[in-house]
Amino acid sequence: MSKEDIFVAAIDQGTSSSRFIIYNASAHLIGSHQVEFTQFYPQAGWVEHDPMEILESVKVCMAKAVDKTTADGFNVDKGLKAIGLTNQRETTLVWSKSTGVPLYNAIVWMDARTASVCRRLENELSGGKNHFVESCGLPISTYFSAVKLLWLMENVDAVKDAIKKKDALFGTIDTWLIWNLTGGVKGGLHVTDVSNASRTMLMNLKTLDWDASTLQTLKIPSEILPKIVSNSEIIGEIGAGWPISGVPISGCLGDQHAAMLGQSCLKGQAKSTYGTGAFILLNTGEGIVQSRHGLLSTIAFKLGPKAPTNYALEGSVAIAGAAVQWLRDGLGIISSAPDIEALALEVESTGGVYFVPAFNGLFAPWWRDDARGVCVGITRGTSKAHIARAVLESMCFQVKDVLDSMHKDAAGIESKKDFVLRVDGGATINSLLMQIQADLIGNPVIRPADIETTALGAAYAAGLAAGVWNEDFVFTTTEKLKDASIFRPTMAEEMRKKKVDSWCKAVSRTFGLDDLAL
Repeated sequence: MSKEDIFVAAIDQGTSSSRFIIYNASAHLIGSHQVEFTQFYPQAGWVEHDPMEILESVKVCMAKAVDKTTADGFNVDKGLKAIGLTNQRETTLVWSKSTGVPLYNAIVWMDARTASVCRRLENELSGGKNHFVESCGLPISTYFSAVKLLWLMENVDAVKDAIKKKDALFGTIDTWLIWNLTGGVKGGLHVTDVSNASRTMLMNLKTLDWDASTLQTLKIPSEILPKIVSNSEIIGEIGAGWPISGVPISGCLGDQHAAMLGQSCLKGQAKSTYGTGAFILLNTGEGIVQSRHGLLSTIAFKLGPKAPTNYALEGSVAIAGAAVQWLRDGLGIISSAPDIEALALEVESTGGVYFVPAFNGLFAPWWRDDARGVCVGITRGTSKAHIARAVLESMCFQVKDVLDSMHKDAAGIESKKDFVLRVDGGATINSLLMQIQADLIGNPVIRPADIETTALGAAYAAGLAAGVWNEDFVFTTTEKLKDASIFRPTMAEEMRKKKVDSWCKAVSRTFGLDDLAL
């Protein structure tokens, strides 16, 4: 078979949509399809997804993408060698092993209903919020899967009963998809990968296995947990009933880890992905760096069962692109997300307006689930253009907060002076946003020609395991950067410092506002 007849695909299951992307042997995209799905908000601060709707969205995307590429003359049916999977992390569900039916909707990563569970654990356990940090690298937070699983175990009768009958399976979205793709109730594989497992609060970062002490403390039965595998290995084949069958699933990574791989981040290099939230990861190599400045220690990637583990420091921003969606859907200030750039360009500054999108609290480096959104500095002269620009700035300020912490924690691993931020994700198409980001961090920002590096990273992992590519191909960046856009800072240091000081004042106004709802 010639190189022109070889293909690798990726399932990219995100927070608001699912996609199926097909690449040729040069890792160039030849076809894709995307489907949005429903967001459920049962109560203030609650966010859920229907797991069955997610399955259907993936199935539709697979079928449509294959149809498109076939119509374009590509023989994908015969030439597809591997499929990679990447997914929204921390989103949690429990389903019946015997029926395959979800026992409750999936609780989404940004959901804040578990705040009371977190407070209880902090009060009961030595070390409070940081009780599990040494083993898993994560503080006790509403963000992570373990506390969502505890909520399900304590509040959903169907989950309690299924666990008692040994009929319950726990998983994040990767696990749910792989189990169904490989057979479901007819022998589906119950697995997760090291990157997704590292976000549950249950995996030991050193052993890369479920931490027995943590499970005992939280009273979580080990039999409901999936097997942990590396990011790049043959996991299993897609079974009957899917638009594609018999093709190996050979790569699996949480979305932010996939983006790191798609950006070819080696030790000392960092990327920021701008989607519903913003996620900044710095590859720290084969050593675990414990943060002293509000960041998380996590997995970067492990490219094979016997491959070395690369670790990372991560800072997660809960609301980035979601704030733009709020301007569109909640306030009607814009009619589509791309409209925000033109609107924000109508003014040269925010006019002293600062917007902090703490809709469900603040993640790194603040970790305040009692925070709620504020817009400060409003005057009679404030227009919707000022607010639009303040929303863009809020995304960049939050990324800067994380990067400042990273520079402190990773001194010796990377140089602040020579630092370059690699960016990806849908929002990066906004050039004004990227220039604001470069100005606020005082370092260059590089946007690759292909901004959807999350799917590309999943494809890389799958292609590596299937022998389509080698690591030299994946980590050689010259070709990728050929058509990249580089944004260089133009803001004076004095102005940057003044704006950052004002931003920090605005952030402080968000604290303790969670009890204002009537």
